[in-house]
Amino acid sequence: MITLLSKIFIKDRGKVSSPAVRRAYGALCSIVGISLNVLLFALKYTAGTLAGSIAVTADAFNNLSDAGSSVITLLGFRLASKKPDPGHPFGHGRIEYISGVAVSLIIIVVGVQLGLESIDKIRSPEPVDAGLLPMLILVASICVKGYMYLYNRAIGKRINSPGMLATASDSLSDSVATLVVLLSMLVSRIWGVNIDGWSGAAVALFIIWSGFSAARDTLNPLLGRAPDPELVENICGIVMAHPEVINVHDLVVHDYGPGRLMVSLHAEVPGDGDIYELHDAIDTAEYELQKELGCSAVIHMDPISTDDSKVARMRGQLAGAVSALGLGITVHDFRIVDGPTHTNVIFDAVLPNDSPLSEDEAKARLEDIVRGLWRNTHPKVHIDRPFV
Repeated sequence: MITLLSKIFIKDRGKVSSPAVRRAYGALCSIVGISLNVLLFALKYTAGTLAGSIAVTADAFNNLSDAGSSVITLLGFRLASKKPDPGHPFGHGRIEYISGVAVSLIIIVVGVQLGLESIDKIRSPEPVDAGLLPMLILVASICVKGYMYLYNRAIGKRINSPGMLATASDSLSDSVATLVVLLSMLVSRIWGVNIDGWSGAAVALFIIWSGFSAARDTLNPLLGRAPDPELVENICGIVMAHPEVINVHDLVVHDYGPGRLMVSLHAEVPGDGDIYELHDAIDTAEYELQKELGCSAVIHMDPISTDDSKVARMRGQLAGAVSALGLGITVHDFRIVDGPTHTNVIFDAVLPNDSPLSEDEAKARLEDIVRGLWRNTHPKVHIDRPFV
């Protein structure tokens, strides 16, 4: 159904990087989700009333909250698609992440409320009428929610939408929750054992877990998670494909919402190269990053000595000694300045974020290495942190 509706209502639906296409997909999925969830609420509420089941009734209100979540997702897509303005020069794309967090919080609140009601039902159990009609309604609900999970996940991945993926996760948890309720009704019908309250509690725990999982996935981009390793590899590959570039370091990826990436990096180039040719190569690399990966890029040129055998030898000695530490530290921007009484050895060192050493400890260790390798040297070490 979603595929058919997208063909009818979404123009250029293959251009998923377009804000207008993403907004159209978000609106379509949200409207379909609202309609289906309201229908399921009405059916389940009727079934819960007929059966006298707290688990079925609570599951019905869970669907009603899902309809509210779809409204939030719809608003999130509309707000996220707003163009940049003077106050928000990078656009409003992160609103999608915020809407995903809001959906996750609603899921958690519904789960907690369901858990409290289930505890009351465990303490004071009431008879459950496991009739055929309520069970058929639950079977239909499982099928509908399974379909909603599939289309939300497929389109969420296609347009890279954390909010839609959170909605997909919620739909899956709803299917499992309804299945548990259905099994409890079957147990009551076949063996006459009332586990309605316990099944409601199990559903509540599953819903809460789904909410926390969805919140984690949508909070990570807001907190500044590391970029996907494949993206990093693609960025480095595009830049390093230019023969003028010797190495790449200090790569930073800023995420301002799906389809809104800012990339900055340092590219090492020969210090004796033609400045105009080098600048042209860097400009071309920036253009290629935007064209192939859809990200805006700023590349800083770091000139290094490529024909000085002394510098090359010392750089290799230092890299080997640092690697032998086994701490994952790497060095770059190596250069030396000779003086009448001593030689300044200048370089940057990247210290892993999970290193057991503090920045001061790492700096002291590297300075000791420099003094141990070469006499009459003054090390000048700058500690960097990795952002990828």
